[in-house]
Amino acid sequence: MTNPRDVLNELKWRENYKIEDAMIWYVHRGAPDDTKIIPGSDIVKLGKSFIETREAMIPYHRVFKIVYKNKTIFQR
Repeated sequence: MTNPRDVLNELKWRENYKIEDAMIWYVHRGAPDDTKIIPGSDIVKLGKSFIETREAMIPYHRVFKIVYKNKTIFQR
């Protein structure tokens, strides 16, 4: 899979996966090292262009890494 939306949808909808076990790394200007990490359990909705969490709307283009059960499954 080549984009974070596809990867996260796979984790959300495939029977053997749980999106709650994922950690999403994204560019967040102003945070230490301009990076923020959220658990998959914070995701409320996977929209067309954004990840919706309880606190923010994160554009997919800012996601640069997804780790699932301590294994990197997406990185750009």
